[in-house]
Amino acid sequence: MALAEPASCAKGGEDSSPFPEIIELNVGGQVYITRLPTLLSVPGSRLWQIFTQQSTRSLARDSKGRFFVDRDGFLFRYILDYMRDQQLVLPEHFPERGRLQREAEYFMLPELAKLLVPKLSEQNSLGDDPCQSDPEEPSPGAEAARSLGSAAAAALPSAGTEGRRAGFITIGYRGSYTLGRDSQTDAKFRRVARIMVCGKTSLAKEVFGDTLNESRDPDRPPERYTSRYYLKFTFLEQAFDKLADAGFHMVACNSTGTCAFAHEQTDDRIWTSYTEYVFYRE
Repeated sequence: MALAEPASCAKGGEDSSPFPEIIELNVGGQVYITRLPTLLSVPGSRLWQIFTQQSTRSLARDSKGRFFVDRDGFLFRYILDYMRDQQLVLPEHFPERGRLQREAEYFMLPELAKLLVPKLSEQNSLGDDPCQSDPEEPSPGAEAARSLGSAAAAALPSAGTEGRRAGFITIGYRGSYTLGRDSQTDAKFRRVARIMVCGKTSLAKEVFGDTLNESRDPDRPPERYTSRYYLKFTFLEQAFDKLADAGFHMVACNSTGTCAFAHEQTDDRIWTSYTEYVFYRE
């Protein structure tokens, strides 16, 4: 009894906050674990306001009791890194500067937002590309810069905020169809179960947007490549239209196929194939 009371008192004096020392966050489906002082390191920020409250009742939680923040889970890692030491460190080819600036403004981190502004302003003042998040465009050589600038200017009315980075995207699918004895029965002509997408993560997200299923590779950084994405629809022409709208054109394709009998009692044959289409944008 003599030891229990001081321990309880020490805890109360040390922990005037209702929050524990170690905080688990669910930010847009991504889980982060950090210390409470890290979240309070920038006074006046949104996270500081959240975690200096006297009660946790008003805060959203996920099914496992973690504090939930409905923001971009991938970009939050850079927000958290900044709050640890107040320094901005990004990958060499980071295509999400504009979105990260928006996240910095949401979390009320004005110094971080300022660190992101100069590079964006410099790009616009040089007149290279109005895109504010496109460090991957080829910079060596004035001719390449001029061609990129003219292409961006021509596409300005419909380009939006995304840049037109050069690169390849490969579309692949497995299809099947059935042929009868007279070769005129197509019970399942070109039945496509899933359209797969291979290429750079940032390009795939730019072209397909919300129709891209990233569940098989959810944490892939934008500058890395993946072959595990697939589309939420199964119409090849819809995929081709999206690629064409984004300025891609087909440069190659290939296909392989196998044949098997559907039933022992009939001559019906099932053909299965795997086909890939390679698209490129300059």
